[in-house]
Amino acid sequence: MTTLRVAPLPYRPRRPPDKTEMTAIPDAAAQTPTSPAPEPAPEPAYDRARLLDWMAEHGIAQTTHDHPAVFRVEEGLELKAALPGVHTKNLFLKDKKGRLWLISAAQDTFIDLKRAHRAMGSDRLSFGNETLLWETLGVRPGSVTALGLINDTDRRVTFVLDRRLWEAAVVNFHPLTNTATTALSQDSFRQVLALLKREPIIVDFDALD
Repeated sequence: MTTLRVAPLPYRPRRPPDKTEMTAIPDAAAQTPTSPAPEPAPEPAYDRARLLDWMAEHGIAQTTHDHPAVFRVEEGLELKAALPGVHTKNLFLKDKKGRLWLISAAQDTFIDLKRAHRAMGSDRLSFGNETLLWETLGVRPGSVTALGLINDTDRRVTFVLDRRLWEAAVVNFHPLTNTATTALSQDSFRQVLALLKREPIIVDFDALD
């Protein structure tokens, strides 16, 4: 039997590692700066209970009816029919210059934003976002109301009122929540606006060209 002999490999000393190879690569997550969590928007000064208390303190007569949540004008028509007065729709808007607007109109008034901005004195209009709505009027989508102006202490929102509401004997608005409706006589409604030092821009939307 033949035995094979394998010659040993020559000794070669290991090359010392390059210092650049020894530098640890920081974790990618550690390299990404952590953005601080956004601070939650402060709670508004007034909610339904505080609003109704404020009205009582100032002798403002009102009648508030509780009902299931209503999110759109076309919802709860039977409920509204049982409540006297003119019911409303309220549009929270922002124009191209960044100004904020609130239109309160009779629920069946047609509002063409492409024409309305001229009568209001605004730039082109689009709907304002939920964050701005909460910051200024202290309400969520579905609960937009002229009574939210009580929370707009910085007067960032310009108020526009349908002439039909200005002339109605009784007007109905959400009391900062869409699970109730507050009925106000015209005198009581104007008393609210006077206390808030608000002079609405009156627009006859039915007469716009």
